[in-house]
Formats: sequence, C-alpha cells, structure tokens
Amino acid sequence: MSEGRPPYNPEEDGAQMSFDGRMSYGDYLKLDKVLTAQAPLSDAHDELLFIVQHQTSELWMKLALHEMTAAKTAIAENRIQPAFKMLARTARIFEQLNSAWDVLRTMTPSDYTTFREALGQSSGFQSYQYRAIEFLAGNKNAAMLRPHAHVPKVRDWLHQLQKETSLYDEAIALLTRSGFAIDEGIVNRNVSEPYVANDSVRAAWGEVYRNTETHWQLYELAEKLVDFEDYFRRWRFNHVTTVERVIGFKRGTGGTSGVTYLRRMLDVVLFPELWDLRAEL
Repeated sequence: MSEGRPPYNPEEDGAQMSFDGRMSYGDYLKLDKVLTAQAPLSDAHDELLFIVQHQTSELWMKLALHEMTAAKTAIAENRIQPAFKMLARTARIFEQLNSAWDVLRTMTPSDYTTFREALGQSSGFQSYQYRAIEFLAGNKNAAMLRPHAHVPKVRDWLHQLQKETSLYDEAIALLTRSGFAIDEGIVNRNVSEPYVANDSVRAAWGEVYRNTETHWQLYELAEKLVDFEDYFRRWRFNHVTTVERVIGFKRGTGGTSGVTYLRRMLDVVLFPELWDLRAEL
C-alpha cells in the first residue's frame, strides 16, 4: 500500500457490498450445498483429494452430457453448425477431465491405503453419468445397467438412453439424408444394440474425406467426432495409468480386475469407420 493512500474501497467503484435479502454469488451457485458435500469417512489427509477429484469429474460429466445431448438433437434437426460448437466444447471438457488426473497422481500408494477400506464397494465403475456418456456416444452394453438396478430412477434413465439413437447413429442418419447409400440394415438397425462397423458407412465417410469441399459440413462433423473420441481415449488411458500407479494390479474396490479391466476398455472404438478410413486415404 502506498504511503498516505487509503485502502481501496470497492464500494466506491459501485461494487455491491450488502446482500441482505438479495442473491449473492454463493446463493446463485448453491455453495452451501456444494462445499458441504465432501464427507470423508476416515482421518486420512488424502481422502478429501479423492472425493473432490471424483465430485468435480462428475460435474464436468454432467456438462458433457448436456452438450452431447444437445449436439445429437441438433444433428437430427439438421442444425449442424450449433452441433459443431457443442462437440468442440465436449472435447474440451474431456481435456479438463484429463488434467484432473495430474492432481490425483500426487497421491501415492501409501496415501491411498490409509483410507481405501472406507470406500467399501464404491467404485468409479459405478458412475452412471459415465455410463450415460458411453451410451450417448454409441457404446451400449445392457450388462452395464445392472450396477444401477438398486436406483430405479437411474436405471430407467440409462435404459431409455440405451433405447434411443446415439450421437453416432444421428451422424449416420445425416449421411443418409445427404444422399449417401447406407445399408438398410444400418438405417433400420436396433439402436439398443452395440454398433458394429459397416462397409457402406466407411465408404460414405471415405467419400466425404476425399471430397471435402463438396461435403464440408459432414467433413467438419466427422473431425469433431474424432476430436471428441481422441480426448475421450486419452481420458481412459490416463485413468488406467493413474490406477496402475496408485494400486498396481490389485482388484478395484467395486470388484473389477482393476487395471486389467480398464485396459480392455482402451480397445473400445466409438466411431470405428472414422478411424479405419485413415489408412485408406
């Protein structure tokens, strides 16, 4: 502070300083609920880190679901430009989620063992928002509904997402509306089942990539989908690396094989034709 100068008073610049009966920043964001939602079950120093990491990840996933759902609707309604922004934002959300692993990695195996027993059977494997993201993207596995059977509202929501078209289904439908010859079995397939790569879809995307100026919107849509899956794959890989660093090859708290299970998930491809065609161009 400069000598002889009074301390800065933000009220003199018009800042609101009294909130009796008025909405404040904390009121708007419901910070009383958000900041009291962390309830460690042990005295371990690192348990708060573990809770905050996963709670904030769930908040980012909530936003990702918001954007992915809106993008799917926009594509179905031929509003392609708004879908680009929503998909770009979804990719950046997963970039943010990737950065969060760096914080969790500061926790050592010794740190984790001080509170691991307090977790009981809870596990990230049971994240219903993560499951919803996979269903929306097109990776649908009915067996993954079982961990949520004890919460009917969640189970029914996920089951509904399983029965609806995915983001990729709508992208393929757009190819059909754009005049590309897509196999009838794909156009009228049971969207509740996992998607299987198809030659007619690969041929259509190949045409888009070979004639980008003619099919610029479809080309940009394809790249936005690849961008999303790129960041999503990185998130999965960082998840595997973090888990291996913290618990090695122990079983996960939810009963999965831990790292072995997570490594299997690295082989899942959401938009297979968009990756396969790169070897053909």
